[in-house]
Amino acid sequence: MLKDEYKVFEEKMKKSIESVASDFAAVRAGRANASVLNRISVDYYGTPTPINQLASIASPDPRTLVITPWDGGALKGIEKAIQESDLGINPQNDGKSIRLGFPQLTEERRKELVKQIHKYAENGKVAVRNIRRDAIDTFKKQQKNSEITEDEMKMVEKDMQKLTDDSCKELDKLLENKEKELLSV
Repeated sequence: MLKDEYKVFEEKMKKSIESVASDFAAVRAGRANASVLNRISVDYYGTPTPINQLASIASPDPRTLVITPWDGGALKGIEKAIQESDLGINPQNDGKSIRLGFPQLTEERRKELVKQIHKYAENGKVAVRNIRRDAIDTFKKQQKNSEITEDEMKMVEKDMQKLTDDSCKELDKLLENKEKELLSV
């Protein structure tokens, strides 16, 4: 019975880790990567729509992305959304497509990006710890209602702590890999 309830909290922790991993993917490392556009939504006929649902995205060389909308009317909206985003890249509109040139990262920009990914990782750890707290609260209520014993409660606390520690280690590993990627480009 307890194992089924563990699964719920384990899935929540996995989702937190996946969320941090997708945040990391959106941090550019000096190379053109279409995933940096995943967080940018365009106001398309009153609906916020991700760029990859409005256009094809190609990378003709390692430092350039070309965005070609399927509907020419979306071009201005895409350009505006990119300018308003935190990408820090000025889009060049040629009337048919938008080119994004990714400059080499400066040492200062690399350090800013490292700080940013540290924040993402810390937010992920806070989320994991909050899930642990929610899990323990849930099981304490069950103990109070005599649904589980005191021994089972101790086991739950130990298991939840191990799950939390493992999740935090995984976040640290993701952080370390992304930091190496940013500093070695």
